[in-house]
Amino acid sequence: MKHTIEVNGIKIYAFHGCLPEEERIGGHYKVDVSLQTDFSEAAISDELIKTVDYVDINKIVCEEMAVRSKLIEHVGHRIFTRIKKEVLFVDYLRIKIIKICPPINGDVENVAIIIEE
Repeated sequence: MKHTIEVNGIKIYAFHGCLPEEERIGGHYKVDVSLQTDFSEAAISDELIKTVDYVDINKIVCEEMAVRSKLIEHVGHRIFTRIKKEVLFVDYLRIKIIKICPPINGDVENVAIIIEE
């Protein structure tokens, strides 16, 4: 059986971007993580060890977002790789990183990247 777990709207202040001011000033980001798993055993046993711990997902996202990168594509790849490597029971994974109010000389609410497999 497949089930979905989502950890949405992880709010981060980080220093990603190609412009020098992005490195100095930083900006607001939101990260959404969605994964498919089978948490049937956890649903029956009420044991955290039988499912994905949301705390682990949040920790990985926060740690990787703290490492400065020019591109959110690069950050997304690091987050995706770590979750696939470190978190058990993940059958499918989707990461979305949203950069709020990007400095792109226009009235743009956000830009985002999505990685899924």
